Amino acid sequence: MDTLSDFERDSFTHDSATRTVYRKGTGPGVVVISEVPGITPEMADFARRVVDEGFTVAMPDLFGKPGKTNSVAYTLDTIARVCVSSEFTMFARGRASPVTEWLRALGRDLHERAGGPGIGAVGMCLTGGFALAMMVEPSMLVPVLSQPSLPFAMVPGRAAELGISDGDLEVVKQRCENEDLCVMGLRFTSDRMVPKARFDRLRREFGDRFVAIELDPKDANPNPPIPAPPHSVLTGHLIDEPGQPTYEAREQVMQLFRDRLVVTGG
Repeated sequence: MDTLSDFERDSFTHDSATRTVYRKGTGPGVVVISEVPGITPEMADFARRVVDEGFTVAMPDLFGKPGKTNSVAYTLDTIARVCVSSEFTMFARGRASPVTEWLRALGRDLHERAGGPGIGAVGMCLTGGFALAMMVEPSMLVPVLSQPSLPFAMVPGRAAELGISDGDLEVVKQRCENEDLCVMGLRFTSDRMVPKARFDRLRREFGDRFVAIELDPKDANPNPPIPAPPHSVLTGHLIDEPGQPTYEAREQVMQLFRDRLVVTGG
């Protein structure tokens, strides 16, 4: 169990929905959106790493019990709860999950608090594509999609879907072109939850503005918190040692944040 005592705990309300947000750090803002089952110790450690790089983190509590250690039973229970929630679109094509509207508002609030040229966001697993959907907000400059798993690819016709409406996708593409922005995606090549077709679609839509980090499954942590095939690039399957491919992938994420969000010179 991680007490998260080093984070400031407050709430944020948008359109009558109120959720707890864990905040920490100074500098430009980054929204860290946890993977299932929630804000695990590994998720909190990733957020702390972002803070150590000089950023202000806002980490919303969307599901699970904040700080609880991961387990198979905990993960399955959370997935079952998320699947019946109206806030998450698990299977539908051509639309974002409703919770992304709340996340966009949180991003606007974070930018107002933290200042700087804009904010970044990292989504993981079920929330991986949320960072892309957040880009319709002008303040969102750095979307990072780590193992984006929605809509579930096991349903026919969903493997290349991105969890965003066609209209919003066009807005994001125009922003990337007009503002010289990019979209970063991370996955293990063996990950059936994040099929190759999804990254191929991102390449078709964004061209060289899509930065793909695709890792060999042999480079994953062989002893993750719960036994599972390679999936969680930045948390459970990360090997936190310089020179390891997952470590270097995380460093590329941090470098992208530095390049786009930190103002240098005078």
